[in-house]
Amino acid sequence: MLPEDSEKGRTLSARDQLLVVIDPVARRTDGESVRIAKDVLGAGAAVRICLPEGPEDFAKALARRGTRRPVVIGDDRALLRAVAALHRERELHSCAVSVVPVGAVQVLSRSLGVPIGAVAAARAVLEGAERRLDLLVDDSDGVVLGTLRIPPVAASASESASGGASGSTSGSTAVDGHPWLRTCQSFVRTLARPSRVASAPGPAPARLRVEADGVLVVDLDQPVEGVSVRPGSDGFAEVEVRPTSVGAAAQALRVRARTITVSGADFRYRADAVVGGPVRTRTWAVRASAWGLMLPR
Repeated sequence: MLPEDSEKGRTLSARDQLLVVIDPVARRTDGESVRIAKDVLGAGAAVRICLPEGPEDFAKALARRGTRRPVVIGDDRALLRAVAALHRERELHSCAVSVVPVGAVQVLSRSLGVPIGAVAAARAVLEGAERRLDLLVDDSDGVVLGTLRIPPVAASASESASGGASGSTSGSTAVDGHPWLRTCQSFVRTLARPSRVASAPGPAPARLRVEADGVLVVDLDQPVEGVSVRPGSDGFAEVEVRPTSVGAAAQALRVRARTITVSGADFRYRADAVVGGPVRTRTWAVRASAWGLMLPR
């Protein structure tokens, strides 16, 4: 029997029943946005709240959701964790995933079209429509929702800004009430800065063999600055290989493929917000319309 909504006096459909999984990082970093999202969702649906303490609890909650629609309150890592868990259970085809982005890392969710802000995102959960999206799956059963990069890019600007602000705050606290000490520290940093900058090595070119649907795109004898792969919307992935430029800028090589294999000396890669590797070879395959995401109509 379907649960009864006593306030509205109506029978709730499966669409109105939600399992809301709140990531522990979101609870610690932005409790106010979490509370707002819970209030909006609770006003429009029958909500069961789950507060996992770690990845295992997170996966168990999704596995025991029954007919309830899964809703994740958290950042890009929480969304990835949810999709990966449902993929491992082979349940992505049977439900649409919803996310209310809360946290510093929201690049992926924004690129997928999820609204910014707890209220707008929660309303999209209740009033939106499911959009089926392509997925990249590698030969270790890992998933990529947005962009794969080899070698991995640095932390996002929001992460870097957050870390920098934290460091500067602790520094000012240590010298409060001692202006002369702050002056000495500034002088020492000024003397030390040039040597640090001069010795910082730049990123070395990578030597990779890249194949798209079995066709060689670039071999080990051609150093590359990077490779990026993004799932499209028609069962093909967009692959871009950027050769290392010598003199004039080298033109990027772009192809579309269903399967991409990368080989070479031990390399790492960044799949959305997660860094993987090192590996010597890895193959990614496109799964067309493999997962659903609730987005505004």
